[in-house]
Amino acid sequence: MVQRTAALDRSSLRVTLPVPVLVNAGGGTAAAKGEGLRDELEQAFADFGLAVDLQLLEGGQMQAAVEKVAGAPLVVVGGGDGTLGSAAGALAEAGSALGILPLGTRNHLARELGIPLDIPGAVKLIAEGPRRRIDLARVNGAVFVNNASIGLYPDMVEERDGLALPKKLAALPAAFAALKRMRHRRLHLQMPGEDRQIVTPMLFVGNNRYVLDAGKLGQREALDDGVLSVYAVASRRRLALLGFAVRALLGRADPERDFAAIGDVPQLCVRGPGDDVHIALDGEVRALAAPLEFSIAPKALSVIAPAGGS
Repeated sequence: MVQRTAALDRSSLRVTLPVPVLVNAGGGTAAAKGEGLRDELEQAFADFGLAVDLQLLEGGQMQAAVEKVAGAPLVVVGGGDGTLGSAAGALAEAGSALGILPLGTRNHLARELGIPLDIPGAVKLIAEGPRRRIDLARVNGAVFVNNASIGLYPDMVEERDGLALPKKLAALPAAFAALKRMRHRRLHLQMPGEDRQIVTPMLFVGNNRYVLDAGKLGQREALDDGVLSVYAVASRRRLALLGFAVRALLGRADPERDFAAIGDVPQLCVRGPGDDVHIALDGEVRALAAPLEFSIAPKALSVIAPAGGS
């Protein structure tokens, strides 16, 4: 225990015990572990000499719980990318470091940061305490850690989440349903030094630059370059978009066929028809008032992660 506490001290992260640990019990991996989740987490933290205040919460309880403990030197959050995104803003503002337990379905951020996907490995990293700083992206004040999308993808997510099926099995019927009511959106993009009108079924904005190389889609070159990467899906007929829709829901979109890069920018304003826009932030859909004002806060969040990640 003494050695592990010393590891935290060497990272210059002065931790007040017990460490708040907030877990979205409805996340993909967390839900699959069921009633054994609490015991597994408590044992893992005990094995590495960390006293914790562990709370297993419903998704709707997470935001209030994070705001209550924000300001602690270290706050550990368990869940998927949507859970981490919703917590990141409050923790960054309060100066708290974020420890990650990858307990969602895909855990994109954890993978890119090089965080172990098993509970003992993730807890070991938290106990050792290495830190780095990463960028946070915002749209109308809402934070996202990975990406935001407008159009077809949020429509598909809403359809998929309304089906009583596992996500993979729900992908095809959700894609069909979303395509039936799909429309191409005429959007006005304002970027530093450039205005552009586009027509697209989906606009994608990444927190930092996404790689469009085959086999690497969904990965980023860095998490601290201070840019938003903007892409549009090519305008096509509904049937031609069906393949893209299924690939997107399964996380296997084809960069050569599916995306056109618009540019890397520090800020972006998106205007289009309508007063409210349904937008997916890290896979979670919400409605925001138009226009959409995107920005990026360089190295705003301190996170427990190995130095060699993206």
